[in-house]
Amino acid sequence: MNVGLDTSVVLRLLIGRPPAQTAVAFLDDLQRRGDCAVVSDLVISEAYFALQFHFKVTKAEALSSLVLLLSTGEIAATGQSGKVLAQAGLASAKPGFVDRLIHAHYTAAGGTMATFEKSAGKLPKVTVLK
Repeated sequence: MNVGLDTSVVLRLLIGRPPAQTAVAFLDDLQRRGDCAVVSDLVISEAYFALQFHFKVTKAEALSSLVLLLSTGEIAATGQSGKVLAQAGLASAKPGFVDRLIHAHYTAAGGTMATFEKSAGKLPKVTVLK
C-alpha cells in the first residue's frame, strides 16, 4: 500500500527540527510492512518553497535536499518531480523548478502549456502569450 506523506513530514525529515525520530520510525515501519511512502508534486513544491522561506536555505540547497530525499529509495515521487529534479543546472535554470514541474505535468498528460513567462518558451509544447 502507498502512504502519502504531507509537507510537515517531508520537512521534518529534511530539517530534523523538531526531531525527526517519529517520522523516521514511521518510514522504517512502512518498509518492514512492505508498504511504500510517496510524495506528490504538490508536496515537493510546497517543501521547496518552505525550505527557502522558513528555513532560509538557498534554491540549490533545497533542490539538493529534495533529490537526496527521493534518491534513498524509501520515498517515491508520484508525479513528475523525480524527473524534473534530475535535470542539470536546475537551481539557476529559467524557467525554474516549479514552472518546469507544471510543464512536465501538462505535457506528460499529452497537453501543452500556455504562459506569459518568456523563459518557458524554450520548453517544448509551450505557447508564450503576449
